[in-house]
Amino acid sequence: MKKQKIAFFDTKPYDREFFEKINERYGFEISFFSPRLKTETAPLAAGYETVCVFVNDTVTPKIIDRLYEGGTRLLALRSAGYNNVDLKYAYNKLRVVRVPAYSPFAVAEHAVALMLTLNRKTHRAFIRTRENNFSINGLMGFDMHQKTAGIVGTGRIGKIAIEILRGFGMNIVAFDPYPDNEFAKKHDIKYVDIDKLFRQSDIISLHSPLTPDNVHMINSSSIAKMKDGVMIINTGRGKLINTKDLINGIKSKKIGSAGLDVYEEETDYFFEDFSADAISDDVLARLTTFPNVLITSHQAFFTKEALTNIAETTLENIRLAYEESRFPNEICYRCT
Repeated sequence: MKKQKIAFFDTKPYDREFFEKINERYGFEISFFSPRLKTETAPLAAGYETVCVFVNDTVTPKIIDRLYEGGTRLLALRSAGYNNVDLKYAYNKLRVVRVPAYSPFAVAEHAVALMLTLNRKTHRAFIRTRENNFSINGLMGFDMHQKTAGIVGTGRIGKIAIEILRGFGMNIVAFDPYPDNEFAKKHDIKYVDIDKLFRQSDIISLHSPLTPDNVHMINSSSIAKMKDGVMIINTGRGKLINTKDLINGIKSKKIGSAGLDVYEEETDYFFEDFSADAISDDVLARLTTFPNVLITSHQAFFTKEALTNIAETTLENIRLAYEESRFPNEICYRCT
């Protein structure tokens, strides 16, 4: 059988390392391209049956047409999210597959790491001691034991976060359109409506996919319902939060701290090095000025286990598509 040719876009050294290792079992002909998939770079995919993209590759109708004209028939996402692809336009042109799960432990653990860092201010303490400043003024935190965590979204990641926080002795309230009552009973958590979660929680952690119904679910109205000094954590999707409203909440001290691994306008910045440049995004630049805001660059997934799972699932998706005409992880636009 002819070797399948795959064009990878928006690749970093770690992508090459993990995919090349797993590809030893598959033998695909892979070309790694550093640029993101854009209108200008789409011609690079000509002659490749499969194109593999990441979360910041925006696959528009124009790009879909370019890929289709160049012979591409399969679009493989090496991510769980797919709101960067125009699925409806891709129908009857490209089959679209994804990695629905890789390591929920990685994301849940990162969310808890953000909580602990913000609470005990270890990021600030690190900077102080590096400068021989051993004062602990301003570094006071709180016991997480017996505080209430509100978990928005109880899929695999949300459930693991709940299990970790229950280990700290926290009380858990949760919101999900499809509650798992058996899980709730087993772990002694309570499902509540979203407004009650906002009112009761000392820490709110977002683990929801992005849907038309929850865009900007954290906004000025929902923030007003929260406890004074609430901590907000987002390792889900950037557009779950209206960032300007978040900033106003931080300035008014309604929000005590925020840990963000995602940002609604992250595409132009996250995963890239701008250390020698000024940030032209005024909202992101403002966020970085707050000592009680911790931003990580969409790295919650970034563990050895997760990258291995992503590479394995992506290449298996491609093998199944071409060798068995099966698409177990296909995204159907009618179902989204």
